[in-house]
Amino acid sequence: MKIISNTKIKVRYAETDQMGVVHHGNYAQYLEVSRIEWLEKLGVSYKTMEAEGVMLPIVTMDLKFKKSAYFDDILQVKTMLRKIPTARIVFDYEIYNQNQELLTTATTTLVFLNAATKRPMACPDDLLEKIKLAAENGIEDNDN
Repeated sequence: MKIISNTKIKVRYAETDQMGVVHHGNYAQYLEVSRIEWLEKLGVSYKTMEAEGVMLPIVTMDLKFKKSAYFDDILQVKTMLRKIPTARIVFDYEIYNQNQELLTTATTTLVFLNAATKRPMACPDDLLEKIKLAAENGIEDNDN
């Protein structure tokens, strides 16, 4: 399965420490931005999904830091769906700098949650159909 989205993020000064290095806490936001763009590129609005009563909380996040990112770097966050979702959806990420150096790898697992009952639920059918179609056709976004 090849459903890949690339998101560019410019590191802001406020995201760095006194050494000019991106603080590790910012990576969760970078992954979130890229995950929401991944959904948008499939034609799915996260805001609409929440309005329809579907939430996607993170249950696990694993980051491996290989090199530091710095103020003013242009990061490319490569977001990949690991497998067709059920009640869980798993994403893998690679974060590169403008020199194409691999800085960080990550994985997040999110659970589809019914907002009214706060109970896990299956992946919504419309999202599942779009994912399956994209998986068959192999979508790779390289224009960022």
